[in-house]
Amino acid sequence: MTAFATPVFGAPHHDRSFGLRLDTMIRLRWLAVSGQIAALVVVSLLLGFPLPISACLGLVILSAAVNLVLRLKYPVARQLSDATAGPLLAYDLLQLTALLYLTGGLKNPFALLYLAPVMISATALPWSTPAILGVLASACAGLVGLWAQPLPWAGDHPPVLPELYLAGIWVALTVSIGFIGLHAWRVAQEARELADALAATELVLAREQHLTAIDGLAAAAAHELGTPLSTIALVVKEMERALPPDSPYREDVTLLRDQVKRCRDILQTLTSLRSGDAPFDRMPLRHLLEEVVEPHRNFGIAIVVDVREGPDDPVIGRNPGLLYGLGNLVENAVDFAEGKVEITAQWTLAGLVMVVQDDGPGFAPEVSGRIGQPYVTSRARDRQDPEGESGLGLGFFIAKTLLERTGASLSFANRPPPMTGAVVEITWPRAALAIEGDDQATKRRAMDYAAAKDI
Repeated sequence: MTAFATPVFGAPHHDRSFGLRLDTMIRLRWLAVSGQIAALVVVSLLLGFPLPISACLGLVILSAAVNLVLRLKYPVARQLSDATAGPLLAYDLLQLTALLYLTGGLKNPFALLYLAPVMISATALPWSTPAILGVLASACAGLVGLWAQPLPWAGDHPPVLPELYLAGIWVALTVSIGFIGLHAWRVAQEARELADALAATELVLAREQHLTAIDGLAAAAAHELGTPLSTIALVVKEMERALPPDSPYREDVTLLRDQVKRCRDILQTLTSLRSGDAPFDRMPLRHLLEEVVEPHRNFGIAIVVDVREGPDDPVIGRNPGLLYGLGNLVENAVDFAEGKVEITAQWTLAGLVMVVQDDGPGFAPEVSGRIGQPYVTSRARDRQDPEGESGLGLGFFIAKTLLERTGASLSFANRPPPMTGAVVEITWPRAALAIEGDDQATKRRAMDYAAAKDI
């Protein structure tokens, strides 16, 4: 009798949320209105069946009026929430129920269209909405099965269906609503999960592309800066030789020489990030952290390293990316700290948890939610940067990406008040760092490392 809206054509787009576009709802209802008018015309005029045409047209006009109000009052691109889309679909069920009541109830073959609103909700809304609409559709089908006007038919003897058959139709509708609705919701949910996974993969690929580009720039910078740094080192060395022992500039020249050496060491680290051919490829955790923090101890900031080891003393793979990532986090903490940086490493049977925190101002609120993304920086004019020069916002991004390549997960936060400062927590599962737990291996590598440091 009626021609209700058909299910949504194609899977709905999922953007990390549920919902239906208002334009989709309006178009589907116009389709329903057109089908209902066509059905009324065919049954009443062409077939000549007796029909309460005025009441039926009134219900169709009511749906058209609802559509016009929605079209005029709201923008068509509006995304309907669950609380809005659910009542609109419930209205469609009630309107269909009223039409079926006037035209034979469950005897009307168009009673199958009870499935349509439930299917639409199952493809785009949370599971609770299709469940509620399914219960409502089943209840409405039961009511029109018990109470309805006679089925429009030619002649004085319309077909009389047994009550048991009508009960079977109701059971079939209820089962279909439940089974098909659940199936549609599950398929749509898998599509949403796949869309989320693809979006996450695209973000990871974008980050890797950023890092690959930065790797190329780092190699180019190392090549270009090698010659001027060698020249500066040679000039500084000549200046140091020419200065008398009591010269007031000797200390500055010595500091300049040390900083040039540090620049050359940094460039060497950048060029070795992918080589992994370090002379000591594994070392105890405590020694590895000392190697990371050693270049940052001469800046007036106290660096406290606390390694809380478990039942064995772990030996960590000396990955250049691991060293650079941790070193970058420590350098940022030293830059912003007022007087102290604390590095805590907790070794357990489950893995390694490392916390780097300082007593500086902490992460700015406007960037706290985007720390770790490329070109996001909170550097401004401060005591470490008196001329107001800010970084490129790549430090945390590079450190985060390199550490995540080693299997780590990072979180960024500020220390709870009244304390101030930033907190970076890095967590590795036990297998991610290729950790050795053998005591003899630990002692042997520790001795080898200590002997090498004394040479």
